[in-house]
Amino acid sequence: MNTRQSAVRLFGLCVLGGVLLAGAVSPVVLGAGALSNQVSNSVGTIAADLVTDNPPLVTTVTDRDGTPIATLYDQYRLPETAAQIAPAMKAAIVAVEDRRFYDESGVDVKGMARAAVHDSAGGGLQGASTITQQYVKNYLINVADRGNKAAQLADKEDSIGRKLREAKMAVQLGQTMSKDNILAGYLDVVEYAGNIYGVGAASHAYFGTTADKLTVPQAALLAGMVNNPNIYNPYTHPGAAVQRRNLVIDDMVSGGSLPAAAGADAKAAPIGVLPGGPLTPASTCMGASADAGFFCQYAETYLQQAGFTADQLDTGGYTIKTTLDPKVSQTTKDAVDANVPTTADGVANTFAVIQPGQDSHQVLAMVANRNFGNDPAKGQTSTNIVADASNKFGAGSSFKIFTSAAAMVTGKAGLNTPLPNPPSSCFTPPNANKYTSCYPVSNDGTNYPDPITVADGLATSPNVAFVGLESQVGMPAVLQMAHNLGLRNTLATNDDGSAPITDPADARSKNTQYDQPQSQYFQDKLSFTLGDSPVSPLEMANVSATLMSGGTWCPPNPILSVTDRNGQAVPVQQRACEQVIPSGVANTLMAGLSRDTTIGTSAAAARSAGWTRPDIGKTGTTQNSESVAFVGGVNDYAVSSMVFADGPHPQEICPGTPVHLGNCGHGAFGGTVAAPPYFHSMSQLLAGQPDQAIPGPDPAYSN
Repeated sequence: MNTRQSAVRLFGLCVLGGVLLAGAVSPVVLGAGALSNQVSNSVGTIAADLVTDNPPLVTTVTDRDGTPIATLYDQYRLPETAAQIAPAMKAAIVAVEDRRFYDESGVDVKGMARAAVHDSAGGGLQGASTITQQYVKNYLINVADRGNKAAQLADKEDSIGRKLREAKMAVQLGQTMSKDNILAGYLDVVEYAGNIYGVGAASHAYFGTTADKLTVPQAALLAGMVNNPNIYNPYTHPGAAVQRRNLVIDDMVSGGSLPAAAGADAKAAPIGVLPGGPLTPASTCMGASADAGFFCQYAETYLQQAGFTADQLDTGGYTIKTTLDPKVSQTTKDAVDANVPTTADGVANTFAVIQPGQDSHQVLAMVANRNFGNDPAKGQTSTNIVADASNKFGAGSSFKIFTSAAAMVTGKAGLNTPLPNPPSSCFTPPNANKYTSCYPVSNDGTNYPDPITVADGLATSPNVAFVGLESQVGMPAVLQMAHNLGLRNTLATNDDGSAPITDPADARSKNTQYDQPQSQYFQDKLSFTLGDSPVSPLEMANVSATLMSGGTWCPPNPILSVTDRNGQAVPVQQRACEQVIPSGVANTLMAGLSRDTTIGTSAAAARSAGWTRPDIGKTGTTQNSESVAFVGGVNDYAVSSMVFADGPHPQEICPGTPVHLGNCGHGAFGGTVAAPPYFHSMSQLLAGQPDQAIPGPDPAYSN
């Protein structure tokens, strides 16, 4: 720095000192020519925000009983009031950072004078920052300008303008806040190492205690870290951290807040931090328990689709009470883990449970043998395989539900209508021309009657009869029925497994999710009723819930309530429920589905499990047994269980203990592999509860 530059900066700092002195005397801080123009016009607004605006807090996600299942945050912070901070912590931070804190008016004019002399001699802009000024600086960096890198750089720049802005705001704060509240506010926004902010979180993370119980050695270590959290990190630089801690203790003794003998004892104490690193909760749904990760992620996505931003969820300090039922969730998780181990090579087993209702379809469980995470070696996946259309092989013959419902609604067939059912046939696709080949279909075996009724067909699942019925009803009606009953996201994908549309605004722009199905891809695909396209396990459970709710579709809802950091309710926009089919159709279809576990494709597994309850069910098995499914419901539980190949080299799924990939000749079926977790989990959950009868068919839709 040359002599002229030094003179200019000295003049600037002298002006700054004069301005601050005026500010300390008067609420109105006078301008200082060109220097004052460097100060943001929003100083007053930001100063007021420091009093009223809240820093980022941790959002807590709970189950329906209020037990936390996950935390979401950008900054790990546990806010504390002045009364909740130990006197030792207050004394330590004042001793090392600002001894004149209780006597000054937000700025230290003497310190500013020293800084001016030092700077004029060629040193960097230094010193003179009171705790109040540091509160301003840390608030700007960690709260007001969080996420704005350009603004944060300005908050940290070595300039007179930045110092003046901080100082003017500090003076204003000194006139509007008590010293105790300024000190508590400062200790709430300062950054520690490892994404830890504030003394409350630091007390818990480093010592496993609360801010009001900090001892002198603990308080001194935390006060010392504020100067440079990385250099004085007790885990990475324990020697430097202890040296800094002891310096703080010496400052406490020399400042009169700690007797010399107590100071000597404190300096002799071990570093005392928790072993193994700071104790902080996971910041995403990947930190949830094994039975709650997929559910948590779905709840987070659901709220974003309802208008919450990801940043709001990570910083708002909300309490999100979900619909997750811990008993249902853990019981179904145990069932799928017993069926397919978590680390099974290339095989996933998903299970979703929804509570039917006329005004809400509450999601009770979303589990899989896989866990939500980033380590494939541990059986983890970062894809929500329960909510998304992640089963790219499909749900097999369970899609015959849609063809049957469409036939009833359009009057093409009733429950007892006989359908042509030869062993094989070849059907002309819609919109065919003279060059279009017919679509060949054959039944799995030759023991099916010809003709076969819709009711018997739902139980025994012949392919020819249902492709013929689909051809008669027409693809538009079948696709619309699939959409109406619940495949809102699923129908935004296709056989190639393209990502489904999940953003409501984007969906509306494409006339897909929430409005009508993206059906063009499937319009000429008679294979649709055989369920060979990607599908969402959660949405298939919601199909059952729609039938069990008398034909009322509701979005699969994971949210009971959201409250803000002050305990006030926050409204969540919900899509209204819709009566998508007449209740008579729903009841008639359920009557047809009620025989699957007694004489149908899952009857053998039901007998093996000792299952005798009245229920509904439909199994599905894809062409090469790369995916099998059971979709159904009992009492107040609508479910889907799917087992499918999820690895890079998909193969036939083979039954056994455990279920596995292989070349087993005739592979798994929905009844042999996907249904058992349903029988086992529901038997436990419904133990001691009475049966609930399945409604009888409506004569209007029976013939």
